[in-house]
Amino acid sequence: MPPKRDEMILWTGYFDLRLSRSEGRRVPKDASIPKPTLEALVWAARSTGLRKMRQEPDSSHPSRPYAKEGRLVMPPGHALEITGSKSKEGVMKTIGKTLRKRSLEAKEQGEIGTRGPAKGDRRQRAQRKSFKHRGASKRRSKFGKKK
Repeated sequence: MPPKRDEMILWTGYFDLRLSRSEGRRVPKDASIPKPTLEALVWAARSTGLRKMRQEPDSSHPSRPYAKEGRLVMPPGHALEITGSKSKEGVMKTIGKTLRKRSLEAKEQGEIGTRGPAKGDRRQRAQRKSFKHRGASKRRSKFGKKK
């Protein structure tokens, strides 16, 4: 179903730094973040001054039907007026720059920069046991060694 003329749709994939332009990112890299969420996108849109918007969290982009990424729907007149841009691309850049700035600030404060388990924490680091810790006979019997 084609979108209505009175709706501007922003998908979270438009702001994903991990995607290339041909894969669906529509803003420059300096206005995108890795793994954007719908909540972060709503926060950035509200920070730019946009108030009239609707969230659809369970929708998936037509080119990525396997990912329920969600989208933000807003009236184009309101979005263009508030951001002062002349096109959807300008609105997306404005929201993306706000999103990027907030992401960098959060990373500096240590909110997002989560790392893996500490070097000495073996219990958390070892999620699976490898074959190296088993004896040779167990390893071969798993693959059907005849005795």
